[in-house]
Amino acid sequence: MLFQTHFHSEELTYFGPELCPHFILSRFRVEGSCLAAFIGPCQVKTEHLVDWEDRLQNDHIQAKKMIHFLGEFFGITLKEGVWIQRLIVSHIHAQLLSRGLAVSRSGDDLFVGSGGPSALKKLSVSIVTASPVSVLLHLGINVDSEGAPVVAIGLKDLNIEPREFAENLLRWFKGEFESVERACVKVRPVI
Repeated sequence: MLFQTHFHSEELTYFGPELCPHFILSRFRVEGSCLAAFIGPCQVKTEHLVDWEDRLQNDHIQAKKMIHFLGEFFGITLKEGVWIQRLIVSHIHAQLLSRGLAVSRSGDDLFVGSGGPSALKKLSVSIVTASPVSVLLHLGINVDSEGAPVVAIGLKDLNIEPREFAENLLRWFKGEFESVERACVKVRPVI
């Protein structure tokens, strides 16, 4: 089965429990490994955080509107999932730099601003985890960061249209994923 992407045009709120096996299948009717996206509010309470560091600090995630990328990948390890996450975040970083924006990346986080750390505004949230059957990814990119518990910025502030941004990323990732699959099957083994 080929890798699939899906953009869901109806607004949905992301609460956190959506990061579970087969959510993409049950909600969007897309079967197999997939990266899906939708736009909507983000309201993740502490008890739904997957990141133990954040959970132990009683953090929460909130924004008036985000692009939510949800990925489910079958047949890979958690470490491979984290590499996929970092590849996507690095690609977004490069895309924003190409627009002349002062953006920086630290691991799986993106920040906008120049100067010292206090001048940076958080653009993204992201986590990867494993389920009994798959590896799961959530990457949220602020569209409207109102209500965020940290100093944040959104695509609205950067004059970037969110749906076009999401659909371009989905197209790029599908091509990248399929290119990796091809690279794995076109080589002669060395014995």
